[in-house]
Amino acid sequence: MSYSVGQVAAFAGVTVRTLHHYDRSGLLSPSERSPAGYRLYGDADLARLQQILFYRQLGFSLDEIAAILKDPQANAVEQLRTRQRQLRAEIAELQRLAEVAERAIEVQRTGVSLTPQERFEVFGEITFDLSYATEAELKWADSEGQRESMARAAAHTKEDWRRLMGEASAWRAELLAAFDEGEPSDGERAMDLAEEHRLHISRWFTSCPPDMHLRIADDFVADPRAFALVVPPSRQRPGLAAYLRRAVRANASRHGGSRTASEEDR
Repeated sequence: MSYSVGQVAAFAGVTVRTLHHYDRSGLLSPSERSPAGYRLYGDADLARLQQILFYRQLGFSLDEIAAILKDPQANAVEQLRTRQRQLRAEIAELQRLAEVAERAIEVQRTGVSLTPQERFEVFGEITFDLSYATEAELKWADSEGQRESMARAAAHTKEDWRRLMGEASAWRAELLAAFDEGEPSDGERAMDLAEEHRLHISRWFTSCPPDMHLRIADDFVADPRAFALVVPPSRQRPGLAAYLRRAVRANASRHGGSRTASEEDR
């Protein structure tokens, strides 16, 4: 029995244009023509179309499908194994992205509860980077400190954020002054600034012992997005993040942290 191109398109779930393309490329040419010159597909043609659609669903290109159908015994198994590995890798990546999306939703739900206008008014140049916040949530997902920090941030009122950012602004001005005036990073002034930052975190977000403060300072050097939450890019100086990390290390050593100031930046 023979079928017209329209009939095949309808029950195969493809467009007529797709069948015409398969014909022009030589992938699937109908075995018959009507007296008027119209394409007619027989049972063998439909079986080949079924194979094509199967491989297309698995993500094979038309050239790859043509090679497989040309010599199925030589190509099909290895091609399918390769595609299987690719699909498994894609599934793993999609699962990772789904987790990131879930964490991003959580960050949005439990983060700063201010309108965009209020955020601009309160934070000024300090921008909230969702990608960094999401990665931080993933990194510290099992941390009690992270959960406490997110919960306390969500509970802050607009006035809380004003006071918090006012403290941060005054501290930032002192940090920049110490850096610009050449104060040593392991001197009293720099260590006192590091201690103020640690206590600021404890006061507004979560308990921040010296070891935790060291990890936070490591992030300032490793990820510009983290340091931008402390000093906006327009006010940063080359080496400032590393300077602050050294001050945090010196202060941690002063307070009995597990790492010492002798550990140089890596």
